[in-house]
Amino acid sequence: MNTYNLLISHSWKYSDAYDRLVALLKNRGYFSFRNYSVPRIDPIIDAVGDVALERAIEDQMRPCHVVLFLAGVYATHSKWICKEIEMAKRYKKPILGVNPWGALNTSTLVQEHADRMVNWNADSIVAAIRELA
Repeated sequence: MNTYNLLISHSWKYSDAYDRLVALLKNRGYFSFRNYSVPRIDPIIDAVGDVALERAIEDQMRPCHVVLFLAGVYATHSKWICKEIEMAKRYKKPILGVNPWGALNTSTLVQEHADRMVNWNADSIVAAIRELA
């Protein structure tokens, strides 16, 4: 079984969706992944300023097979989402957009840049990761 290196773009302001997505993937049988997302317990605290933070996120992204973006409406208004999308494209990382559970509206920014969009369903997410990686 392959192990997929994933970076899940998120904002700690909206961490519930991130936490639920990680749990969804962990509980999915026959799927193994390494989470390269910035952890809450080590939030790149030594990055001083935007340039240092961008470099730190790039270091996290480089080994990843797929970058996942939660396509909540907040994503459209986040300057870091734009930077992370640019990084993913620069490093030729496939972008998987995940529509949040129960969301009526999704980010048009994520939709425009995603290689695939999927709904909040473990089988759909895992199938898309395998296809894109």
